[in-house]
Amino acid sequence: MAYDLWLHGATVLDGTGAPERRLDIGVTSDRITHLAAPGASPGDGVTAAETVDLTGLTLAPGFIDVHTHSDVSLLLDPRGESKALQGVTTEVVGNCGYSAFPVHPARHHLLTDHLARLGDGPAPVTWTGFDGYAEALTGARPAINVAALAGHGALRIAAMDDPYGPATADDVARMRRLLDDALAAGAFGLSTGLTHTPSSLGGPGEVTALAEICAAHDAVYATHARASAGRELAAVDEAVDTARRTGGRLQFSHLALNDPASWGRAADALARFDAAEARGLDVAFDVYPYDASSSALVQYLPEWVQRDGSAGLRRNSGDAAWRRRALGDIRAGFFGGIPWHWDRVVITAAGPYEDLPGSSIAEVARLRRRPPEEVLLDLCVELGSAAQVVLHYRTEADMTAFLAHRLSIVGSDGNALPLRAGAGQPHPRAYGANARVLGRYVRELGVLTWPDAVHKMTAAPAARLGLRDRGRIRPGFVADLVAFDRSVVADRATFERPRQAPVGIALTVVGGRIVVRDGVLGTARPGKVLRHVG
Repeated sequence: MAYDLWLHGATVLDGTGAPERRLDIGVTSDRITHLAAPGASPGDGVTAAETVDLTGLTLAPGFIDVHTHSDVSLLLDPRGESKALQGVTTEVVGNCGYSAFPVHPARHHLLTDHLARLGDGPAPVTWTGFDGYAEALTGARPAINVAALAGHGALRIAAMDDPYGPATADDVARMRRLLDDALAAGAFGLSTGLTHTPSSLGGPGEVTALAEICAAHDAVYATHARASAGRELAAVDEAVDTARRTGGRLQFSHLALNDPASWGRAADALARFDAAEARGLDVAFDVYPYDASSSALVQYLPEWVQRDGSAGLRRNSGDAAWRRRALGDIRAGFFGGIPWHWDRVVITAAGPYEDLPGSSIAEVARLRRRPPEEVLLDLCVELGSAAQVVLHYRTEADMTAFLAHRLSIVGSDGNALPLRAGAGQPHPRAYGANARVLGRYVRELGVLTWPDAVHKMTAAPAARLGLRDRGRIRPGFVADLVAFDRSVVADRATFERPRQAPVGIALTVVGGRIVVRDGVLGTARPGKVLRHVG
């Protein structure tokens, strides 16, 4: 028997949560074709084009990052460096209501402005639907695989003459048709971003009408919930109610408590998921292992200020009455009144202002001798989505409670980015989330066991998405694999110096081809655009 790749001597965690085993793995083309007892290496008529000795290392299925925003970044730089170096072999894009499809030619500019909030610069949008996006991404030859959700914000922009207004029955019908087309073509589900305009402008009825289409395709509904001051637990209730009404599969995105008034109430949030599961609903949530979030600064403006995107901001900013009202509403808090702690709002990117990343809004306000709300508004008006921030508005205790829960899976909420020096200081989650789970929350703190952690990054997300031949080590499954050293694996990316690769990731294999060897990204780019089969 001839194999293309033989992986020898590894301790295998197969993704199911089962205890480890010592196995040798045979790979033919892009598939796992043989599992052998230790020492049954090629010989006696068994040959391999390449043998890799993994003695002392742990071999697991490649990590599936269930929540990313690499929609544009993988088109601009298809190497997927920050993710491949962590052992990520599949990225799920299209989250939080953002996706690069569908596209209405008359509102192309609104979609590209919307996508700019992801922080990657102009999106080279030349397509109209999922097939066109998939073709463009395939042509870019990504190093890792991509599965895409259809974003509610993009659906609104494509279906509505005024995406920032209330949806009529005809608008909802058009969105349903566009979503149905995307799911039929292979998109893996629907996402909403209910604190991100224009998705946030859709009420529960609109969201339910779209989630019904998801359920009909046996596709996942992923929601960035409608969190607002004092109502973070109510946001969980709304998401669960959508699952109840539609009978569909709910994936609650990046479960967290951002309102200081809610800190310490992780048990209350988890009780809602437990109760939903007890009622027979198919619910889960994802978590990333940090106590800070990140997004475009414009997201924290009042909804009415965000109307019509960056162009609307620039157009309206010269109106004195508009500015007074905007500053008053900003001063009152964000997301309906969450209080500002300006020292916790740290700029990560600011276009031409290379001296601002790393400074808080409070620090910039002191330097400029301006009120912080004016600094925030003026940065948004001048820079639009180029102004990006990190908000240190969470607690590690809440996050670890969520991570430890049986219904959690891991998603970074980060883009696939290069290691090379660039503008700004992106959130370290893009460079370290998976390695941080293994190093800090398994080896150091014992929040998870090794089998559980691997399960939450492999078979569990595969099951949520409906990836039937990925996420486990077994014959016939795609050979997406990662080998790591348990004794040293760790993230090195920090908020001050994020562009650092993790340590301890020895090998990343995508579709049977080695993409990372000894912690170094190679030239192979075997990734595929995956398609959901309902």
